[in-house]
Amino acid sequence: MLPTGSRVIVAVSGGPDSVCLLHVLREAAAEAGFVVAGVAHFNHKLRGEESEADERFVRELAASFGLPVHVASAACAGDPGNLEQNARRARRGFFKELIACGAADRIALGHTRDDQAETVLFRILRGAGTTGLAGVLPVTAEGLIRPLLEIPRLHVRDYLGQHRLRWRDDSSNQSARFARNRIRQTLLPQLERDWNPKLAAALAHLADVAYEEELRWAGEVAEIAGEFVVDAGAVEIPVACLAGRPRATQRRMIRHGIRLAKGNLSRIGFEHVEELLHLATRSGSGRVSIPGLVGTRSFGWVRLAVPVARVQMEPVQVSGPGVYSWPPGKFMMELELSSVRRPQDACDTLRVEFPAKGLELRAWRPGDQYRPEGFARAWSVKDLFQKARVPSWRRASWPILTNNDKILWVKQFGMAQGADWLTIREVPEIGVNLSTAKERL
Repeated sequence: MLPTGSRVIVAVSGGPDSVCLLHVLREAAAEAGFVVAGVAHFNHKLRGEESEADERFVRELAASFGLPVHVASAACAGDPGNLEQNARRARRGFFKELIACGAADRIALGHTRDDQAETVLFRILRGAGTTGLAGVLPVTAEGLIRPLLEIPRLHVRDYLGQHRLRWRDDSSNQSARFARNRIRQTLLPQLERDWNPKLAAALAHLADVAYEEELRWAGEVAEIAGEFVVDAGAVEIPVACLAGRPRATQRRMIRHGIRLAKGNLSRIGFEHVEELLHLATRSGSGRVSIPGLVGTRSFGWVRLAVPVARVQMEPVQVSGPGVYSWPPGKFMMELELSSVRRPQDACDTLRVEFPAKGLELRAWRPGDQYRPEGFARAWSVKDLFQKARVPSWRRASWPILTNNDKILWVKQFGMAQGADWLTIREVPEIGVNLSTAKERL
């Protein structure tokens, strides 16, 4: 959580848990070798003067400890469910900025074991899998840490009393309109009374077991995901990397693919993962829509992509030897005159065999056909796609070089018969797991 020499900012709402955390870290810093670099407070402005009083309290608390205070505010709106989520997202953005600007290496949050138990119970009720059962994490990749996560809330109150520390109670914590409050005030006490008096500890232990399981899976998932083709807003999964693996592995690979394509797992449930897994493991082609993504199966690939409007791609005019991109930022092609059958007069070559006009790099169009070098007859490019098992989504932007609509070259399928006066070198697509060295076709 706090390596030697690290700098931590403590997120303080003014409530008992965060006040306790600030005091504990400040007391432990010198001996443990880290630095408390300041206090962070986010004012959500949800409770009028009470919210303003919380901010003043935190400012005074930070000043009493001789610490700088970082304050941000934003008014959140929406229904109770979205309100909590929006508030959490706003705080996370604030904490991320503090780390990004170098104010600290870590942001410490005051979640306790009771918060963990409430989170796990809430996620069980919503049908979470083992990833969700890990609850709130003790350490995150973003730099958030939760030093009190194994400490019962009762011990926090005892500590505050022993050290005569003041705090502020948030009146919204008593409101039954928030699901978490109903779990804390009603459901969890009832379950402890009627079923298991140590339920909070049991749920926290479940979270710990699930968290360690997730750490164990992370390495295997990362290794298999090395076979994925990742692009902005899309990921292509080779069906072969799922075949024959245990169902548990397959589900995790699908979830990982969703996260890579979409950026998160928001609104993704068990049934969505199963739909995509069925698409990936059955034969033939198909298409599935899930929240925020479209899954498409073609040949040996499944593509997960954020839906976007198709943009008409204009041809790129090729005026002479050089490097050309199609579509922009994706496929790079270096085009030059070939030494094969080159006339002695280089000017003749440029004027006659490398046209000044009519040469363009464009996308594949239905009906395109040509005779590849070494073939006895002309082929439709669509038939070549089928023969080479090119997935359907790659075809729309497939690069083709033409001269006054006569095809001279098609990516992967090579030069046309009689077009050996050109040499084309390809730089592999961005995102494809290939060597970055140029490959001569």
